[in-house]
Parts: sequence; structure tokens; C-alpha cells
Amino acid sequence: MRGETFGPAERQTIDVALRKAEERTRLEFSVFAGESQGDTREYATRLHNSLVSPSHSVLIMLDPVRRVVEVVTGAEVRRRLPDTRVHFAVLQMETAFAQGDFVGGLTSGIAMMADTAAES
Repeated sequence: MRGETFGPAERQTIDVALRKAEERTRLEFSVFAGESQGDTREYATRLHNSLVSPSHSVLIMLDPVRRVVEVVTGAEVRRRLPDTRVHFAVLQMETAFAQGDFVGGLTSGIAMMADTAAES
């Protein structure tokens, strides 16, 4: 997880959710929480492309200042996690974010995407 939006306990909670998702799916899950630069989709895509194995990775970018969440998935991930399911996870995250629950939104969104990918 990158970004300085969360305190140590919150980062640990998100890290646990990421590791559980990775163990269940054998895919890489990452979170960037912080201020994005320029177009948010392009920024999230650049972050995703900088990961070790982008084709097997899911990147969730949360910009709390601009109130934007972007999810970028690699080619191998999309075989197991369709865009429609990612969209549902984003809606779930946005609902929690609107209530100020960033950690809960991220952890539930990560779990939802991991559940779908694990079923495939």
C-alpha cells in the first residue's frame, strides 16, 4: 500500500485485506491512497504499470481530496474479474467512502473482487 492517508493501524487493516485477497486468488492487489496528479484514470494506469507484474495485478487508487476511486486490472486479472464486478466493488467502496469509512470501503471492495476472482 502506498500513500500517507491512513495511520498505522488502518494501514495494517488494509494490508491484511490485501494479503488475504492475494492468498485466495494468487493475484496481486495494491492500494494507492493519496493525491493523484492530472487525469485520475491515467495516473492510476501509470501506477498499475509500475507494479512488478501488471498483468496479474489489481490496483485500487483512492484520491480522498478529489473524491475519486479508480481500479485498474491487468489482462490476466480480467479473465477472472470482469469489469462489471469491478464496477460493483467500486460502487460498494464509494458508498462507504461517502460515509467517511475509507478503511471499511477498501477492505470490503478488496474482498468483493477477491471473491469473484477466486470463484473463476
